[in-house]
Amino acid sequence: QVQLVESGGGLVQPGGSLRLSCAASGFNLDYYALGWFRQAPGKEREGVSCISSSDRSTYYADSVKGRFTISRDNAKNTVYLQMNSLKPEDTAVYYCAKSGYYYCSYDYDYWGQGTQVTVSS
Repeated sequence: QVQLVESGGGLVQPGGSLRLSCAASGFNLDYYALGWFRQAPGKEREGVSCISSSDRSTYYADSVKGRFTISRDNAKNTVYLQMNSLKPEDTAVYYCAKSGYYYCSYDYDYWGQGTQVTVSS
């Protein structure tokens, strides 16, 4: 049974940092890309970042480039999202998702339950 469990969210002041983790189980993380998405209240879900399984290519939304870093540790079956210089507009529920392929795509077949990130003073 495929499971994705996010953790690491919380309340942080503007300019602060958080590291989100996505613990994967039920499949071999070596063979699939993983992505991070977010959804703010009243807004559509948006893709934040993705990391492939093969060459570990990474992709970022323009809104987070230079501030967020995605990484993966296949030995720990975990993908991370390091978020620095956080802004109030980063406030959202963050989800990790498993791609159906080894490369980043628009096709994600399993999703975690999400973790809340709130950036506020």
